[in-house]
Parts: sequence; C-alpha cells; structure tokens
Amino acid sequence: MRVVTERVPSVRSVALGFWIATGSAAEHDDEAGISHLLEHMLFRGTERFGSEEIDQIFDAMGAEVNAGTDKESTSLYTRVLDGHMARAFEVMGDMVFRPRFGELETEREVVLEEIAMYEDDPQDKVFDVLGEAVFGAHPLGRAVIGTAQVVGAVTRAQLSAFHAARYEPQNLVIAAAGSLEHEALVEMATALDELRAQDPAAPQPGSSVRPAASAPDFARRVRFVEKDTEQYHVCIGGAGMARADERRFALRVLEGVLGGTSSSRLFQEVRERRGLAYSVFCFSNLYAHTGEVGLYVGTRPDNLEQALAVISAELQRCVADPAAEEELTRSRENLKGRVVLSMESTSARMSRLGGSLLHEMPILSIDEVIERIDAVSLQDLRELAGELFEPEALSIAGVGPDERVFSSAIGPLGGDREVATAAAPGTGR
Repeated sequence: MRVVTERVPSVRSVALGFWIATGSAAEHDDEAGISHLLEHMLFRGTERFGSEEIDQIFDAMGAEVNAGTDKESTSLYTRVLDGHMARAFEVMGDMVFRPRFGELETEREVVLEEIAMYEDDPQDKVFDVLGEAVFGAHPLGRAVIGTAQVVGAVTRAQLSAFHAARYEPQNLVIAAAGSLEHEALVEMATALDELRAQDPAAPQPGSSVRPAASAPDFARRVRFVEKDTEQYHVCIGGAGMARADERRFALRVLEGVLGGTSSSRLFQEVRERRGLAYSVFCFSNLYAHTGEVGLYVGTRPDNLEQALAVISAELQRCVADPAAEEELTRSRENLKGRVVLSMESTSARMSRLGGSLLHEMPILSIDEVIERIDAVSLQDLRELAGELFEPEALSIAGVGPDERVFSSAIGPLGGDREVATAAAPGTGR
C-alpha cells in the first residue's frame, strides 16, 4: 500500500480516501458493472461492522462516507474531525478489505434502480452514448454503471473473486489532507496491512493485472437513442489525449476558449446571442493510454438544426483560429483561478493526491501547475485544435424523440453519415 498526505494546519478536519486501481475499463463484457456493484457492496457490512452500524458510526462523527467508480479507479472517502480520523480509518479499512457481501439481493435492486434512473435521464445517457460512438467496442466505450443483465445475474462468489483479484494492497493508495501527521497515517496503514495478512480468509497475493485491451478504433460514428423528450440532447466528440500528456494544460486552456466558461465562444454564440440552448459546454476525459474530447448541447426540436449549424461553424473557427491573444489570457487566468480556489477544499486536495499517485502522475505544486498554464501559447492551441476538433473527424451521439429530425440536423457536422441506434445505459453510492 502507498500512503500520501498533505498537512493543512489551518483546519481541524481530515479528508481521507482509499483509492483502488480498478474500474469499468478493466472489465470484460460479461462483467460490465461488477466494479460499480462491488463499490456499493462495501457499504453492506464487513466481518466487524454491520451495514446499519457503519452508517451510525459516521453519523455519530458528523460525517458521511461515500464512494465512486469511474473507468479506471474506485474510491471510498470521507471528511471527519481530526480526532475521529483513527476511527474512520478503522471502519473504512475493514470496508475495503473485508466486505462480507451481505444483503446482495437488496443492493442489487438498488443498483438496478440506479441504472433505470440513468436510462430515464437523457442528459446523462447521451454521454454514455457518446462513449460508445467514440470508443466503439473498446471497454472505455461502456457505461461505468454496467448493464442490468450483468448486475441482475452476478453471484456472491463472482463478487468475492473479483474483489480478491482487484483489491490487493499494491493496487491501493491511501490519501489524506488536513489536520494530520503523515507518520500517524503510515502507522495505521501498516497495522491494517498486517491485520489483513494475518486473516486466514484473506486472499493470497496474486496478479490483478488484466491483459491490455487493444487500442480503440476511433472511426467516426453516429449513435442515436429515440426517447420521448422535450429536448434533443447531443454530444459531439472524438479521440483525446492520455492522462500524462504534457499538452493537457493546453487542452484545458483551449476548452476555456471554446466552451468551458460563460465568456467562451460556444456559450456566447449558442446561448447568449441566439438563445438556442440553456446548456452548452465542452469537456474532456483523460485515461491511461488515450482520452476523449467532446461538447454537449441540449435544445428543443425547433432549434436543433440551427444550434448544430452554429456549433459546426464554431468548431471550424476553432481549428482555423483557436484563440485571440485576449481569449488566451482570459482562459489561462480563469484556469489558474479555478485550480487555486479548488485547493481551498481538503477533499479536493485529498482527491488530487490519491488520483495522482494511483495513476502514477507527478504530484505538482500549485506553483508548478500555474507555471505550466502560463506556458501555454497560441501555437499550442493551434496544434491541438487541428488535431482534436476538426468537425469531419468527430462522432455524434443524440437522444431525442425523432431520429429523422436528428439525422437531418447533423448535416453541417460532416455530411451524410449512417445513424445507428445505441443501447448504452451511465456513479457513486
């Protein structure tokens, strides 16, 4: 196990997290959703603490314990008064290493309801549909939440085997930020590791490294889910960059110009000047070996064609002229401000530490981050925009009431493309 901390002397709390290197991208098709269901099962009791008892313990500390699953990691986290850190660590360590997988049928129903909830929310679902369009059959294209078929059939034995293979000490990072001493947390982690090793029921160390999936096929695709909705929800996206790519700072700056702020081009042209949408923005997801860029818009049927035409024009403008000097400066300053302000949260500091170490990323100081943001140039943005945002190269995903209307409206984004129907479902406790 690895332990990483940051002492923040001005606070009386500790943000504590257990980070495990497993997520939906490491699942096979017949395991789709097991990582997420297992995350839920951590709360259903351990060898020492019952399910309701866990809730009572954290309630008595004035705290909440929560968890989340994404494509490449699972995390269990809380924020407590410094005097409660040892107790929180004790319970969370048991949850991570010694779940008893009790009440499976009840929690299975909870997760099936969560899947149904995402299916009913087109604004969430369209991002999973875009994942399928961008990554194709690659595991990164599957929804983290999994499928009702897998979740509905998984057994306690399968969950136990999956847990034994993935929740190994070498796959774990313990991160904390706030009012604590590093050595104290190291002692707790050492005692936890020794206790786990002495447990006769503990799985023997093994290899949890999965065979690397082949590289995604980033062919242009169009996916559509027909749903009775008031708006069309549309995502446009394509291949991005890996998590360790040094150009990630330039990408964040470019997003600020294109659609990441209220003064961005997309927000101003689509919403403020024309009133074609309430929500329009761009985003990116960075993974170990690749990534995804995209943008979202939600708009009524009467506005769909015009909104997508404006977006297409802005994408073309982004490629030809990604930023004026004033836009570059404003986006850099915006990004620096958001980074610094976010670090006033001990939970954000803990998450940055845990995620960075888990994914073998350098833990940069705030000054180092600011230095890299300030170094982003107009030439950097030109090169990135040409590589990532050419409209003809991007896939399109949509959720809405009529596929014919959608197919007609996407013309400005690349001409005729065959539209395929999608069946993708979308996490945390």
